[in-house]
Amino acid sequence: MASVLIALGGNVGDVRATFRKAIAKICGMTQAALLARSSDYSTPPWGEEAQDSFINACIEIETSLDPHALLFTLHKIETRFGRDRTNEQRWGPRTLDLDLIAYDDVTLNKPELTLPHPRLFERAFVLVPLAEIVPDRVIAGRRVADALAGVSADGIFRLPDLD
Repeated sequence: MASVLIALGGNVGDVRATFRKAIAKICGMTQAALLARSSDYSTPPWGEEAQDSFINACIEIETSLDPHALLFTLHKIETRFGRDRTNEQRWGPRTLDLDLIAYDDVTLNKPELTLPHPRLFERAFVLVPLAEIVPDRVIAGRRVADALAGVSADGIFRLPDLD
């Protein structure tokens, strides 16, 4: 079983409800155990800034799927929630974005999948929720909490828990 970190994001529709349903789908479709789930965070848009704020979160799961099969399943789940990767604007609005951040200590550099995620250490919107659930996890030689200390988290705030 592999310990896997997945980032969730979205800014279209009821994103928090989408997260709840998507996490259930992730666990069901990958036969994974949910080990940890961060709070939800409101975050400013990244890349394309002329759009609504995002909501971001991270989960840690344990699965026996290999990284490529897991990525395929995550893309399938995104599609079920209305994402169309082929026709969307890069870094634009979306109902659901699922990024495979880290898969155990696996390092991959393939056209379809790079592990750990290549822009992880630039993105406070991933590092903030990740540091909540795995602050001491070392990814590519860097402790998550230390990586977070090296980026600005301006404009990111934790949302109240839902019942």
